[in-house]
Order: sequence, then structure tokens, then C-alpha cells
Amino acid sequence: MRKKILVVRFRQIGDAILSSVICKSLKETYPDSQIDYVLYEDIAPLFEKQSYIDNVIVINKEERKSPWKYLKKVWKVTRNKYDIVIDIMSTPKSELFTLFSLGAKYRIGRAKKGRGYTYTDKIPEPSDNFDKPEKFLQMLKPLEKDGEKVIYDSDYSLKFQKEEIEKMKKRMIEAGVNLEKSVIAFAINSRRSEKIYPIDDMLKIVKTCLDKYDCQGIFYYSPAEKEFALEAHKKLNNDKRIFTNIKTDSIRDLGAMFESCDMFIGNEGGPRHLAEAVDLPSLGLFNPGGSKKQWLSRNKDKHQGIDLTDIDLTGKDISNLSHEEKYRLMTPEIILEKIDEIINKYVLKRD
Repeated sequence: MRKKILVVRFRQIGDAILSSVICKSLKETYPDSQIDYVLYEDIAPLFEKQSYIDNVIVINKEERKSPWKYLKKVWKVTRNKYDIVIDIMSTPKSELFTLFSLGAKYRIGRAKKGRGYTYTDKIPEPSDNFDKPEKFLQMLKPLEKDGEKVIYDSDYSLKFQKEEIEKMKKRMIEAGVNLEKSVIAFAINSRRSEKIYPIDDMLKIVKTCLDKYDCQGIFYYSPAEKEFALEAHKKLNNDKRIFTNIKTDSIRDLGAMFESCDMFIGNEGGPRHLAEAVDLPSLGLFNPGGSKKQWLSRNKDKHQGIDLTDIDLTGKDISNLSHEEKYRLMTPEIILEKIDEIINKYVLKRD
């Protein structure tokens, strides 16, 4: 009998990409199953036409804002009578999917105090010996109780259609990009201000890369970040090797554009996870409060990061330093050394 499985994960780009390993592993474990993935509408397009997801279920802005419309949507979705419901978020809001699915044999969520009364299985927070995808996959452990040999695949990936990739490639060429040369996508900004590496040091890194590797750079941005990108380009005297004129209408366009780039460098966040999902060599810059151990997939040399653990702090007390002062301990020189390592190993293939 074909299993019907619902996976609930709202939130942001990075979280949705990382937790998609649950969908991928479920499809590998139950090849004939129906896998439905619940996402907010701004993220949902990324997961359309992925082989391991049968239906992308969208929570739109109106449903997010209106409790009545949200309840109505949850009720409608759960009328599909799922066999397994996995609530990755495990919030009072997301738990409604298990509340309205009491007929499901497995209703799995995270163990949180005072929550999860509708779950059949509550998963404790895994230790930090696991990276994020591996932590998410622990939510599949209860399925082993029936003797099922669960396949745990922590290698998250996204595929884009040939026509999508060609569309973005055409936009790049029309913008002036020479695809015979290496192209680096630079994440110079972030949705969260605490994740923005000091822009003056970031631009030093950009300029050095352009000069040293005879490459081109793209400053991509959301509508709200356009002014920031244009101002950064201006600080580089509008260097013609930098492109701020490539339109990406959606996060899916950005992913398709990454398919024609050669490396990703910049602030850690959702786009960095997207770059890894399309297997674009990447270097993420983690803010002083971040941890590459948690957010980077293990044993993937092509996808690396730098955080304060890479800095020699012997004999230094940084407790009284500001957030920016801690950030600046990750100097352009240290970052450029890591960039050089990745570029020489994975990028310089066209010269």
C-alpha cells in the first residue's frame, strides 16, 4: 500500500533546504510513497519539480496572518489522511497538522517542554556531534520500530530545469558576463544585520579575487537589498567586472543562476545553502555568534566556511570586543587564503 507522508517546515530558505533531507530520505526509504512538503510561499518554488517531493503545499501570506484561514488550510491539507506526519518546526502553530491527523500511525515532532501532546514520538535535540541535516534525520528514527530499514541521506540537493538554467544564462550574457571566464557569486549582504561581514573588508576580498584570478563577480540581491549592492559597486568605482544588473525574479531564479557560476563567496545564510544544494563550490563567512560545525555539511571539502574557531586566539580575551571587532578578527588575508585553496582545487578549470 502506498504511504502518504506529510513533512511540515515553514521558516526560511536555509532551514527549508537543510531539512529537505527528510523528504529525500523518505523517498529513498519508501520509493512508491507520496511525499508532501509544507512551506511558506516565498520558499516553496525552490522545491517544485524535485524528484523526491510529490506535492509542495504552500502557506500563503493571508493564511499566515489569519488564524481562521490558517486553520482552514490545515484542515483541508490533513483531509488527505496521511500515514506519517513529521512536524519539523514543532511549534503550537505547526502542531495543528498532527492534531488534525490523529489517524496517522506516526506523528513525529521535537521534544519540547509543554508541547507535542498530539505526537506519537518526540525526538530529543541531538548532540552537537551532528550537523544540521543529520539532526533533522534523527526524526526518522521512530520509523525503525516496524523493522523498516530507513535510509538516512544527509546530502541535500536541488535540481533546476534546463530551460530555467538557459534563461538565467541568457540574462547573464545580456548583462555582459563572459561565461568563458570564471564567475563568482558574492553574498555581500544578508537579511539579518548581524550576519553581514564588514563591507569594507568584504570589498577588499572581492577586489583581490577579481585581480588575482582574472574572474568576474555578481552582486545578487533582493529588492530590499538593491541599494546596498549598488552602493557597494560604487565603492569599487563601478568596476566593469562586477555585475549588479542581473535580474532574479525569485529564489528559484537565483538557484538557476548559480548553476552557471563557478564559486560562491560571502555571508552565511540561505543562499549559501542554495549554492551547496546545486554543488557550487562555496565559502561561507560565519558571524561571531555562528558555528560552521553546525551549519556546514560534514566531509564536503568543496563547501567550506570560516568562523572564529579558525582564528588563533591564544592568549587573547575577546569577551569585551564588539560584534564587529570579533568579525574583523577574520581578516581578509585569512579568508583569501581559504578562497585560494578552494579556487585552485575546484574552480580554475576554464583557463
